[in-house]
Amino acid sequence: MFVCDFHIHSKYSRATSKSMDLDGISLGAKKKGLDLVGTGDFTHPKWLEELKQKLKEVENSGLYLYKDVFFMLTSEVSTVFETNGKIKKIHHVIHAPSFEIVEQINDSLSRYGDLSLDGRPTLSMRASELVEILMSISKDIVVIPAHVWTPWFSLFGSKSGFDSVEECYEDQTKHIFALETGLSSDPEMNWRLSKLDRFALVSNSDAHSPHPWRLGREANVFKLEELSYWEIFDSIKNKDPKRFLFTIEVDPNYGKYHYTGHRKCNVSLHPKESIKRGNVCPVCGKPLTIGVLQRVEELADRLEGFVPQNAIPFKRLLPLYEIISFSLGVNKLYSKEVLKIHDTLIQKFGNELNVLLKVNYEKLSEVVDKKIADSIIRVRNGELKFIPGYDGVYGVPVFEDSQDQQKEKKLKRSIQKSLFEFEGP
Repeated sequence: MFVCDFHIHSKYSRATSKSMDLDGISLGAKKKGLDLVGTGDFTHPKWLEELKQKLKEVENSGLYLYKDVFFMLTSEVSTVFETNGKIKKIHHVIHAPSFEIVEQINDSLSRYGDLSLDGRPTLSMRASELVEILMSISKDIVVIPAHVWTPWFSLFGSKSGFDSVEECYEDQTKHIFALETGLSSDPEMNWRLSKLDRFALVSNSDAHSPHPWRLGREANVFKLEELSYWEIFDSIKNKDPKRFLFTIEVDPNYGKYHYTGHRKCNVSLHPKESIKRGNVCPVCGKPLTIGVLQRVEELADRLEGFVPQNAIPFKRLLPLYEIISFSLGVNKLYSKEVLKIHDTLIQKFGNELNVLLKVNYEKLSEVVDKKIADSIIRVRNGELKFIPGYDGVYGVPVFEDSQDQQKEKKLKRSIQKSLFEFEGP
């Protein structure tokens, strides 16, 4: 089984940790339990030079190796263009199987923007033009629209997006076969649009830091006979459930743009309430930032809960650091107390994804407080509730139950225990 996070950024992107070099990324990947990571930012000249110096090519795979971690050559670019009198700003993740192809990509894209200004460059070109140019270089290049529902810089974004993939990529839509869900949406939300059935759904962290609570917080899980660039994308394109097993998602309520709201006024609204108020902030009267949930509602033609026949399943998780932090009521991003517990669990059980997905309650409670062990199991079982994120503010998990919820939970566990004892060995 291979766990892959294709969309990250290097130290050459804005607002990114200086530790996002190959050493930092590799260390973070091992702690998380990732087998393969995207390089991010191959369009940046300095980062590309470092990649060429340090990555070792894995023969006939389209992949590279550094300190026992596989890397795929990837980069995110922002295209800015005008359509029907409106400015559109769309982010795309580009994947390539060789440095030779990357150099051709950079040579072509450098005519549309300065690639040295940012690891995620801004290009003055249409989305369709980007794809057309890339396909003329190599049909092995893969373009995936990034975080497709985020209000800004995305395919369906409320601020500058479109209502369909075809409107964005025009005649080049034929080369788009997958969409990235982003933190504020999950496959279940995307399944509500029948026009998206033909696209595979992938999930990536878009990490700006190598910390395990950023890197790999969303990822893709494969079962492949051999790990190769072509095998990965063939399994994605064909939505092959035997090879593309599932995606790892954070609960969309955790994302920074799930609900509609206005951060400056601390206003967060469910779509029904937002629509009732005319999408205007009840405090200051300015327009609200339309969240992902409301945008999905606007475009959906199916009820909640619909599952397409060929859908790839998913698992909702939360970074281990945040589970520990919220369980203990420690609201610091970098807490020595939390980090100590976090690192103890990883050292004991190998990596974070092992802890989150595999280790049972009894073994967890031998290492950490039972409250933390219980919280990990609750996340694994999808029993967690959230205060939804909005307008750039992350959602907050709620681990404390009301008295009624605690009673219901104890009753369910009692019934499950009775059933287990009745069944016998």
